[in-house]
Amino acid sequence: MTNKQIDSYKTPPYLTTGDTVAITCPAKKLPRDISDAVKLLESWGLNVVLGETVNASWHQFAGTDELRASDMQRFLDDTEIKAVFAARGGYGTIRIIDRLDFSSFRNHPKWIIGFSDITVLHSHIQALYKTESIHGQMPLTIPEGSEVSLETLRKALFNEPFEYEYKSGIKNRTGEANGLLIGGNLTLMMMMAGSVSEQDYTGKILFLEDVGEYLYSLDRMMWNLKRSGKLADLKGLIVGSFTEMKDNDIPFGQTAEQIIMEHVKEFDFPVCFNFPAGHITDNRALIFGRRVKMDVGEENVRLTYSESQS
Repeated sequence: MTNKQIDSYKTPPYLTTGDTVAITCPAKKLPRDISDAVKLLESWGLNVVLGETVNASWHQFAGTDELRASDMQRFLDDTEIKAVFAARGGYGTIRIIDRLDFSSFRNHPKWIIGFSDITVLHSHIQALYKTESIHGQMPLTIPEGSEVSLETLRKALFNEPFEYEYKSGIKNRTGEANGLLIGGNLTLMMMMAGSVSEQDYTGKILFLEDVGEYLYSLDRMMWNLKRSGKLADLKGLIVGSFTEMKDNDIPFGQTAEQIIMEHVKEFDFPVCFNFPAGHITDNRALIFGRRVKMDVGEENVRLTYSESQS
């Protein structure tokens, strides 16, 4: 059965007070302790288990590829662990993704939480196992995270309703759309292209964000999405934060938002900008693989979730 034939994803069991969750580092090593994050999760009534990688170091990574893979595998396989938080992003998840065995996860799905480099995990489990996951604050970013963003993460995990309404501050392309939400970090989405971890974009609502990229590189990646036919098949586009974008000595001549709109101008799906998610303190939780409805005005945007699929 192909991706295009499946239009619903599995919802992992929601968390309840007393559940045990794990924190592991599949990518870059931690620059400081994450006790604030542990305290927050404990205040939610959760028991927290720390992986070996939380205190490990190998060059820039949180331990060797072997250690990071075994740490993640331990938590994927342990049915007592109800959610796995990636402690941080950076770079490195792609180095271990093919070492992981998702057999237990397939039969006993659990929430995977993170953003940035963790887009690799989001894309992989949604492409191959059709399971929802959460793009949201990670233990390293929790101390600086806005109260609103942390509360949306808690609500997503504990099955409490939430929706988003905000003003973009940038003129959107208006319209309404319904579809399954996919996406993450644009650079990492490009790294998945052509692999078993690449998702099907057909009929989806796509969320994109990025950080620290050159404007010409953003343009190049958008050309890839366009030329591969992925943009033409979307139901809608949600543009999150594109922070710390860089330019060359000779300016590219367009902002990140202008570059993106240039590439989608021939299509008619709604596009909203400045969605509060990405490499910002107000990084609000998004449930990937969940059906959403977007109502986009010139500046006013509303995003609502459908009920879980299972």
